[in-house]
This record gives sequence, C-alpha cells and structure tokens, in this order.
Amino acid sequence: MMSTQRHPLPGEQEDVVPEPARNDALVTAQLVAVIIAVSAGTPFVLTTAGGRRLPAGPLQPEHRSMQAGLRSWVERQTGYELGYVEQLYTFADRDRGISPVLEVSYLGLTTVPDVTPGWRSWYEYFPWEDRRDDPGLVAERLEPALAAWAESAEPQFRERRRLRCAVTFGLGGHPWLPGAALERYELLYEAGLVPESRGGLAGDAPGLRMDRDHRRILATGIARLRAKIQYRPVVFELLPGAFTLGRLQESVEAIAGQHLHKQNFRRLVEQQELVEDTGGVDPSTGGRPAKLVRFRREILDERDAVGTKLPTPRAR
Repeated sequence: MMSTQRHPLPGEQEDVVPEPARNDALVTAQLVAVIIAVSAGTPFVLTTAGGRRLPAGPLQPEHRSMQAGLRSWVERQTGYELGYVEQLYTFADRDRGISPVLEVSYLGLTTVPDVTPGWRSWYEYFPWEDRRDDPGLVAERLEPALAAWAESAEPQFRERRRLRCAVTFGLGGHPWLPGAALERYELLYEAGLVPESRGGLAGDAPGLRMDRDHRRILATGIARLRAKIQYRPVVFELLPGAFTLGRLQESVEAIAGQHLHKQNFRRLVEQQELVEDTGGVDPSTGGRPAKLVRFRREILDERDAVGTKLPTPRAR
C-alpha cells in the first residue's frame, strides 16, 4: 500500500498532550480524523460504520502529543501513513448524558493508489459544494427552502435571514466562497434542512447524514483545506512523487469544487517555481505525452512558504 513521507511545513507545531484532569472520569476524549485523498478528480474522505462516521480513537496519554497519537492509531487501524496533519477544532457533545465527549478533530492528507471501501467522496455528504458542473442544486432546491425559512422568522428578523442566506450561498449577486463550506452546513442545520437537525428525518437539503456531529467536523475539514491551498502548498501532499500539471490542476479543482483557468493556473505555478521537471512523461494522457513534474520542496526553505499560493477558483 502506498504511503506518503511526512514533510513538516514551516511554522507547523505539534500540540502537546495536556495533563489529564483530576476528575477525568467525567469527560471522555476522542481523536477524530478527517483523512483526505484525491483520486481521478474526486476528493475522498476515509469513513467507518458504512460511511456514517469518521475514524476516531481514544486519546492515549502515553503519546508525546495528540498529533503523534493520531498518526499512530490511524496507521495502525487503517494502514495509511499521513503526510500533512493539523488540528482542526475541539467539539463538545453535551447530548450524551452527564459525561460529555470531547472530540479533538484533525485534518490529515495522504495518497492512495486505489480507492477502496471506506473512502467516500465528500460531495456525497455536501453535493451543493461541487460547483464544477453545477446542476442548479442551489438555485432549484436550496434557495426556495432557505427563502421559506427566512420568511418564517418574525418580521423584524426576516431581512437579516435573507441577507445571511444570500451571502452564505452566493445568492442575489453575492460571490460563492469555497471556504465557507462550514458556514453553509451550519446555516442549513439552523434552518432545519439537514436530517441531523431534525432527529434523523429527511431534510430538504440532499446529502448523506453522519452520526453525532461528524458531518460538521467533515465540513470544518473541507473549509480548512480549501482555505489552506490558497497560501500553503499542502495540495502536493495529495499527489504522488511525480505528476502532470493537468493532474495538479484537477486536484485543486476537486478540492475547491470550482474550475480554474488553465493558462492562469500554469502561469502562477511557474512563477512560484513550485515544480520542476523529472525528465519523464506520462503516456496515458492520450495524444502527446504530458511531462511529469515534482514538487520542489526547496521552496519551503527559500521562502518560508510566503507567497506560495495557487489561483483563486473561478466564480460561476
């Protein structure tokens, strides 16, 4: 099974495991992993329980850091070695009796030679986030439901709700912001349009539900990764050692859920000196073989990642 070698980015720090609370019997802490891979233009997330949960494991105090603990049990339980890892957020579930569950979530990136059972497209959970070949899902299904929710408010709050919906979902001339994936899910939750907010009942918004708050955690990971690729070269952790510029663009588009202008994309990659030729070609692209390149990791030392960025996706 293919794995990626760990390459820390400048400024990245591991978080130290805190000393256990004296009354730690009252609190259960779990590490939750949002493990992302990209294959054939689709962003995948590793899931368990038939796609209803993200991989999770107990916090082990013997690990020198929570990040080290995460890497250890992810590799042990799934066989995947994580590349880039960062902490996302800590969620507290207060709906499970007197012992709240603290879920410390992490974003991890890896590469996979083949997508196997357990890997699910994140667009199965958030179909409205894929704007590459927009079928009109937002305009035809979500916009009417959100409008009805806005009108259901007290008169003094209706305009505020309308504006929130317009800004969050790019309606009425407002731009669609790829990094607002979490805000969009939370607005749908507040409006009662996802099954998680209706006790398991079918909502007006399509997409697979997840147990507990794992779909919210996944939305947090999507939003973080979409923001990160704009200014840090983490996308290369999702690619093999050698790849074509076409595959690089396809991977960025898959994550952003939007198309990029081909010439502008390649121009910026070249200006940033992000890649270098390997001397090889990929004959499977059809027609003229495409050059194989690799990420030039020296750029991290040369620039401390300052200015290393990728183009902003085109708004629809």
